[in-house]
Amino acid sequence: MAISIKVSEENYRNLSMLSGRLQEMLKKPVSLNEAISFLYKKKGLSELAGSWKMSDGEVRDFQESLKRGWKRWKMASA
Repeated sequence: MAISIKVSEENYRNLSMLSGRLQEMLKKPVSLNEAISFLYKKKGLSELAGSWKMSDGEVRDFQESLKRGWKRWKMASA
């Protein structure tokens, strides 16, 4: 079953670059779908650190967003 999703132009470029790197590594054509699967199955979040270029301001904004999110998060008891 194929499903369409919308991604930003930047994410599309990043997926295309990853697909190209995987093609070089695997010596076979790699679809964007396979690139997404690779990210999901093979890469941990910590392995993605440094994958995207961000300004210092974007890093600060991201960290602040994480802090706000963690403050709102409540653990559910079983």
